[in-house]
Amino acid sequence: MLSDQGRAIIEATMPLVAERLPVITPNFYARMFAARPELMDGLFSRSNQASGIQQQALAGSIVAFASHLMTHPDSFPETVLSRIAHKHASLGIVPEQYPIVYQYLFEAIAEELSDVITDEIAGAWSEVYWLMAHALIKIEKGLYAQAANDKPFSPWVLTGKEPAGVGSMTFTFEPADETPVSPSSPGQFITIKVPMPDGIYQVRQYSLHSDTHAARRVFTTKLDVDGEVSPVLHHTVKVGDVLELSNPYGDVTLGDGNHPLVLASAGIGCTPTASILRSLVDSGSDREVLVLHADQGLENWALQKQMSADVEKLDSAQLQLWLERPEAGFNKGFMTLAGLDIPDDASVYLCGPLPFMKSIRSQALASGIPAERIHYEVFGPDLWLASA
Repeated sequence: MLSDQGRAIIEATMPLVAERLPVITPNFYARMFAARPELMDGLFSRSNQASGIQQQALAGSIVAFASHLMTHPDSFPETVLSRIAHKHASLGIVPEQYPIVYQYLFEAIAEELSDVITDEIAGAWSEVYWLMAHALIKIEKGLYAQAANDKPFSPWVLTGKEPAGVGSMTFTFEPADETPVSPSSPGQFITIKVPMPDGIYQVRQYSLHSDTHAARRVFTTKLDVDGEVSPVLHHTVKVGDVLELSNPYGDVTLGDGNHPLVLASAGIGCTPTASILRSLVDSGSDREVLVLHADQGLENWALQKQMSADVEKLDSAQLQLWLERPEAGFNKGFMTLAGLDIPDDASVYLCGPLPFMKSIRSQALASGIPAERIHYEVFGPDLWLASA
């Protein structure tokens, strides 16, 4: 745990560090990539670096961790750490990489706080960093031990590539070698390495949405015409190509029990909720399930056929759909929980754009659903860690 001396210093300097982290983190990444450019190949996203999303996510996680230590000195923020550890494990992060991050992060801190930093301040924030790092290393070690193999990535061959709604594509992969296959849990994701035209590999996480225990991986992506990876997947990668996929990870999974479920998604965020829905069908579940989805139009709903069919197979499932372009028989506009009969003991699963999840989470809380029973999945760096 954080020492008494360190806690007093962190408490006193937290407002200043939080204020300057948006400058510290870009400085850190610039230093690290200048010294270690190989880290951009198959580990970090160039798009997230260019947009600043990765920097914001790092700043948010540090603040969230340090803030928790101030209010709960005898524990760690399990939600924050678990979410980061699962993303790290999907990228194959190893303990030897934490000192690299430490070196360049604290060089950036020393530069950006040069007007106020002392050995004591640096020591206290170093203590916070290593508390967080060692906690993550422990969780990641446990995640790696649960996998069916000891390889962060293994080769998979693309066996199917089918359109799935306007602008979306479903990809099916099967093992390309004898590496033991780790089963996934409903709601989990894999990381895929995609070769770019300049020879650099870029990584992205995609939620699996069917056949979670079979020896194949199925996921659906939406084309981002201004993106770097999805255009390659949609237009360049072809059936028969071999790409590297990680073992499945992700802590937003279907929990045990028989209480009611609310699966709320928007756009391509339907992929993890579709996985949970399919698992309920496969298990013959009689749980009460309310499936909520919002999209631009019916033709944009990437997994319309799969999810609609799965709802029909469950006696206790209902579907509500909101469309920005109205069609007869469906709700118009943006999703709302107003007027819906949501059981008090329901668990809620959210996935979609951040504004959508914030809105539905707030409505769920207002309806009486406790925060611990509202789960969410974020595609890419998590900018919600400090507030969710």
